[in-house]
Amino acid sequence: MSGRIQRRRKTVRKKKEKKKMASHSQVLVEEKSSVRILTFNRPKQLNALSFHMVSRLLQLFLAYEEDPSVKLVVLKGQGRAFSAGGDIPPIVRDILQGKLIRGAHYFKVGYTLNYVLSTYRKPQVSILNGIVMGGGAGLSTNGRFRIATENTVFAMPETALGLFPDVGASYFLSRLPGFFGEYVGLTGARLDGAEMLACGLATHFVPSISLTALEAELYKVGSSNQTFISTILDAYAEYPHLNQHSSYHRLDVIDRCFSKRTVEEIFSALEREVTQKPNDWLLATIQALEKASPSCLKISLRSIREGRLQGVGQCLIREYRMVCHVMKGDISKDFVEVLSAFPIVSTS
Repeated sequence: MSGRIQRRRKTVRKKKEKKKMASHSQVLVEEKSSVRILTFNRPKQLNALSFHMVSRLLQLFLAYEEDPSVKLVVLKGQGRAFSAGGDIPPIVRDILQGKLIRGAHYFKVGYTLNYVLSTYRKPQVSILNGIVMGGGAGLSTNGRFRIATENTVFAMPETALGLFPDVGASYFLSRLPGFFGEYVGLTGARLDGAEMLACGLATHFVPSISLTALEAELYKVGSSNQTFISTILDAYAEYPHLNQHSSYHRLDVIDRCFSKRTVEEIFSALEREVTQKPNDWLLATIQALEKASPSCLKISLRSIREGRLQGVGQCLIREYRMVCHVMKGDISKDFVEVLSAFPIVSTS
């Protein structure tokens, strides 16, 4: 009997060790002198952020902040994405199984990580050479330096998924020029690297061909001086021209329409614009809003508006309360219903 118990304990121990190793391999850690490079390592899942990843990142960032030998932290992703956002399907599975507490814990750890990044005492550089969406946007935009390239694709697509722009988005979207944040948050519009730089979501634009040289320079850094880091980034930065069809050229129309008090008034304003001067951009904008969850559009608009008057900590606390209500289905069941149609993604 004792031999059987020992074998069982050994099997359990091996499973725990294997699980721990798997979670650590999702975030690769590299040391270059006084610089720590954290690389998201789920390329097949577009570096979707599992619970293991956000927990590991929080642990590492807290440790590095207290470690005098660490001067700079660099974040990047393997493959064609920085991070496409949170690994949501497992959360939906937990909700369907009545395990709301697990979903709530995922968001709590993730939002805590976003707050740590937004108040971090040491410089952090995010290299956004690919897809940056949802939770991935939170990890980068809440940090100090955000490097976009010609490969960058940014979006907050939550309203089409039965959710609202979170991870501090009500703070950073509300601080974009004019009402561009409302437009991006409600429609889920995709922005390229040049547009991210123009509106302030990115701090620098560096061509992807120059990233290897830039990283080599950053890895030599022996200081946490923000100005010193900025000087290095400036040396590689360029100022790309906006595409002629960029939505950023339409700030006047965006401000006229998305400054309205309600979602219904925004729709009406857009429809008036179409009547007066129809174009593909206006029609695409209306279609994007029509595809979104009606209740989530209202939630998102109010959230961004409140974010204008709040600090990042207040925004994250409020967003956490909101996401818990969404998971419980208090306001709408769109979140579970929309995402239940998607295949469950493994967190391994």
